[in-house]
Amino acid sequence: MPGVMDIKRKIKSVKNTQKITKAMKMVSAARMRKAEDAMKNARSYANKIYELVGNMADRVEADSHPFLTARKEVRNVCLAIITSDKGLCGAFNSNVVKKTLAFARENKGVNIKLICIGKKAYDFLGKKEFEVLSKYVSFGGKITYDEASEIGDKLVDYYMSEDVDEIYIIHNEFRSTAFQVAKVTKVLPLSIEKTEAAETTDYIYEPKAEVLLKEIMPRYINFTVYFSLLESIAGEHGSRMVAMDNAARNAGEVINKLTLTFNKARQGAITNEILDIVNGAEALNG
Repeated sequence: MPGVMDIKRKIKSVKNTQKITKAMKMVSAARMRKAEDAMKNARSYANKIYELVGNMADRVEADSHPFLTARKEVRNVCLAIITSDKGLCGAFNSNVVKKTLAFARENKGVNIKLICIGKKAYDFLGKKEFEVLSKYVSFGGKITYDEASEIGDKLVDYYMSEDVDEIYIIHNEFRSTAFQVAKVTKVLPLSIEKTEAAETTDYIYEPKAEVLLKEIMPRYINFTVYFSLLESIAGEHGSRMVAMDNAARNAGEVINKLTLTFNKARQGAITNEILDIVNGAEALNG
């Protein structure tokens, strides 16, 4: 059994670690609330522009805009992978990496190219067999629309130059504080599922839908990237908050076990000292 002082040092070390995990949990909780508010504020706009673009796309010819035209042969696929820059957030990043590798296995006949958004995406996937077109590793858990637009414009450039035939975003979809799901979203060419609201809504466009579509499509792509990043950031802080809460709880259990061991060791030391005193006294009396 370890000595009393060794156990005492371990208890102190675990308590210090527990203080850090509790502080990180509080910081992540505050940041998550801000990120969740930003995501909720953007959701209404995201739903509306999604509905509007889908409605216009349904009323024009498929070849009226290059974003609507599927390539005859898909050879190169671009995956925009969104992870965090930092760790200590449970399975948040590994779920995205697993989803990416699963996508690659399911599409063995195509050449996979990556855009890594977040340091962890590049660390995990940058050294594998995939070609990395570009990387963004300095957001630090926050994003602006202008920064997201730079990424969206880059995706459009790759698609228009025919470097890639399809573009997908893989990120964590935020469902609740403790629950995020890795999701694959097709960005280009445009693929929108029809909803009852879209089918029953009839707009009068001025100018024509074809003209408006050319103006709105780039904004739609940029906002798709922006909203995906907002979801990912909210999920990151939520996942880190839960991970740090679990770590603090586990540290508490370790402290309780070490305290019990410490008490047993101290009691044993006291008993040995008493025995030494008794034996010494008997030796003097004898």
